Amino acid sequence: MMMDESLYNQRVAAVFKRMLAAADQLDPDVLEADSTGDMLTLTARSREKCIVNTQRAVRQIWVAGKSQGIHFSYDEASGTWKDDKGKGLELFSFVADVVSELSGEPFTYPS
Repeated sequence: MMMDESLYNQRVAAVFKRMLAAADQLDPDVLEADSTGDMLTLTARSREKCIVNTQRAVRQIWVAGKSQGIHFSYDEASGTWKDDKGKGLELFSFVADVVSELSGEPFTYPS
């Protein structure tokens, strides 16, 4: 069953907020974060980007970075966003890996 839109919106807002908090810990010269409601763009000094985007129709989050695009679906059982191809990727770890690679700095989420 697909989650309802308001729950999806809450979960996406929480994801963006956590990612922005991680980005805020880095020097803006190293990483710029720009959020526009449905899209969060993390831009490294090299101008390479990691883009986190909502996919409302299917209640997913799509991440583009390191020349790949991965769709993540919320997994109720684990309470995490997992890739929809069963590769064992988790949203926050994947974004941290991409951003660390682009920026050369660790991308860590505040606890």
